[in-house]
Amino acid sequence: MARDVQITFDCADPAGLATFWAEALGYRVQDPPEGFESWEQALEAMGVPPESRNDASAVVDPEGSGPRLFFQRVPERKQAKNRVHLDVRAAPGLERDARMAALEAEAERLVSHGATRLRRYEPAPPLGAGHIVMADPEGNEFCLD
Repeated sequence: MARDVQITFDCADPAGLATFWAEALGYRVQDPPEGFESWEQALEAMGVPPESRNDASAVVDPEGSGPRLFFQRVPERKQAKNRVHLDVRAAPGLERDARMAALEAEAERLVSHGATRLRRYEPAPPLGAGHIVMADPEGNEFCLD
């Protein structure tokens, strides 16, 4: 039996990172619980103190098919290269120059939202289609593929 997957990010600013990944993936911040117009209103009603209201955030695929991304505040900073990373499929069906142009355009867009461009790998047929390695605003590596 297949299982649903949630991807969890340890981070310093859950709301900020959730906003970045929602933009990167076309996701949206998860709605507050039923009966509340905002997360602020829900957290207030739950008695969560103001200093703890950015301890967690989540984004979801508006179509319901992709995994939920959960962001949780941790005290320590990222210290090493990710052992697991996301590949963001930014050029589906494109090849060579058209593919790399689409990846470059997406890299520029994400840099404007706080990402950092790390390096570009050129296409190397027959197996290497080319990709761009990026980092999110907290330094988590991901690839535009």
